[in-house]
Amino acid sequence: MALSDTFVRTVKPSGKPAGDKHADGQGLYLLVKPGGKYWRMDYRYAGKRKTLAVGVYPAVTLAKARQARDKARELLADGQDPGEAKREAKAARAAAAANTFELVAREYHKVKASGWSEKYGRKWLTGMESYLFPSIGRRPIASITARQVLDVLRLVEKRGILDTAHTLRQNAGQVFRYAVQTERCERNPVADLSDALQPLTVMHMAAVTDPKQVGELLRAMDAYTGHPATRAALQLSALLFQRPGNIRQMEWAWVDLDAAMLTIPAEAMKRRKAQKINGRPHYVPLAPQAVAVLRDLHPLTGHGRYVFPSLLTGERPMSDNTVNTALRRMGYSRDEMTAHGFRAMARTVLGEHLDADAEVIEAQLAHGKSGPLGAAYDRTSYLAQRRQMMERWADYLDKLRAGAEVIPLRA
Repeated sequence: MALSDTFVRTVKPSGKPAGDKHADGQGLYLLVKPGGKYWRMDYRYAGKRKTLAVGVYPAVTLAKARQARDKARELLADGQDPGEAKREAKAARAAAAANTFELVAREYHKVKASGWSEKYGRKWLTGMESYLFPSIGRRPIASITARQVLDVLRLVEKRGILDTAHTLRQNAGQVFRYAVQTERCERNPVADLSDALQPLTVMHMAAVTDPKQVGELLRAMDAYTGHPATRAALQLSALLFQRPGNIRQMEWAWVDLDAAMLTIPAEAMKRRKAQKINGRPHYVPLAPQAVAVLRDLHPLTGHGRYVFPSLLTGERPMSDNTVNTALRRMGYSRDEMTAHGFRAMARTVLGEHLDADAEVIEAQLAHGKSGPLGAAYDRTSYLAQRRQMMERWADYLDKLRAGAEVIPLRA
């Protein structure tokens, strides 16, 4: 006779050490012990008698126990062992719970960080911790859908930081691809989001590129009444057109005034970590005007490590915003000129008005060369041409500063 809900609820243990079995049919029975009521199912598989633990009453009701029995009988009909299927399902749930998005992301970061620069690795992880981990970090990575990732990215979009949203989409895709490779999930859902975000408009750094306006900028720099080291940083930004970080972090040990050469170590360049370790230094020929600026500055900062030390402490280089702040004080808005804009200024004017060779300009800018040689390309082969170009550039800036009539040199 089948059991009833009332019987299951009210039945009491008789006190037998092994408990009391109350059959419901087709192998399912209720085992009543002093410690509780347990659903069990006896079945035979491969000629052996086995027992399946179905659950504990009242968490598992009579109806749920019967559903579990029927499912077990379906597995038996398909030639599967219900007990083994239950163990596999339990193991799968445990693995899914352990392989959360955050766990896999941190594992991926640990694997890749040795090949990343410290700054990039820190930025990558900070983005995850700030935006993705709070929302989907605890979810099993195999269960996360494209929509769930998109919901997080939409919140970032609403804050107006589209570049961050696009970066997060790219980085999340890296994590999912790694999860696929390590068999933690079947596919990368981020691949479905390639066109889901608002398009990102690349904003080029503002720069003065008209020769007449360049002359006005140079005169404004000469008239700058701030700290002498800041004025020198402005002048060298124009003369050397190196990355702002390489200007402000310049060390006196890199400077050879007698040889008129600035040697920036590979580890200080904007490169991949392996290139920082194994790459060549970047050589910057110094025109006489640049040497003069450095000689004038040496009595002021030459006793320390940095050419442009922080005004608060000489233990660090000047702030990354010092040159931009000086430009604002001179009346140039961020839409007119930036510290990085000196590079665009030189690249444009050298090409359009001094007819400088594009390869030589790119070598001086330390832009990575495409093609199979990549970073192994020996840029010092242009050193003589670059020295000549830098001297012509400095002379040209002098003419612009003086307001002389400038005639473009064309081939």
